[in-house]
Amino acid sequence: MTLHQKLPQPMLPDETRREVQARESYHVLKIISEFVEAGEELRAIQPAVSIYGSARTPTDHADYLFTERLARKLSDAGFSVISGGGPGIMEAANKGAFAGESPAVGLNIVLPHEQHANPYQDLSIKFQHFFPRKVMFVKHAVAYVVMPGGFGTLDELFESLTLVQTGKTPNRPIILVGRAFWSGLVEWIRERLLGDGLISPEDMDLIQLIDDEDEIIEHIFAHYENRLADLADAGNDAWLLGL
Repeated sequence: MTLHQKLPQPMLPDETRREVQARESYHVLKIISEFVEAGEELRAIQPAVSIYGSARTPTDHADYLFTERLARKLSDAGFSVISGGGPGIMEAANKGAFAGESPAVGLNIVLPHEQHANPYQDLSIKFQHFFPRKVMFVKHAVAYVVMPGGFGTLDELFESLTLVQTGKTPNRPIILVGRAFWSGLVEWIRERLLGDGLISPEDMDLIQLIDDEDEIIEHIFAHYENRLADLADAGNDAWLLGL
């Protein structure tokens, strides 16, 4: 069968097709504008660390308090902190950085219900689309810290893993915080994905499980310093740092 035979009949009328094309073209232009506007603003906050985690974590939870302390230490150490700009872990990340010496950045998404922006943002960027927002999380950070979370957190974790694994973004630390929470997933990846030959042995090295705040910062610093050395050797190849 030809493609024409497989397509639904009758085809869309010319006028309807033009309307669809115009609507989709406008949609694409809106996405491009979010890329351009966000990219310009985020270039000023380098270096930065992205922190992922649940929007549902209460303010008195140990994960919230850990994230707030970690973000404050990162901020005082010279790293801007990027979060999703909402409540829960996102708020804790912004709150800690907001009190520190480097910017607290919120990449806010407009949703019908759940998300509302937290008040601890030096730089707040609003997105209508998930696609450019996810790119900004990855592109403008030198490391990713992943706190316990739900589907959105898992999406961000595996997006980061895939981009680093495939070389679409430079190698960067992907740090899982909460051994009790993440160890089951890590073991499943090792037993099923690695065991069945679906990933390579070296892919397991892309993930670190670290539960100590100072050890996380030391790990990020060591990586960043090595990348600066690589950047010096590579001339002006700022891609290594996501610039």
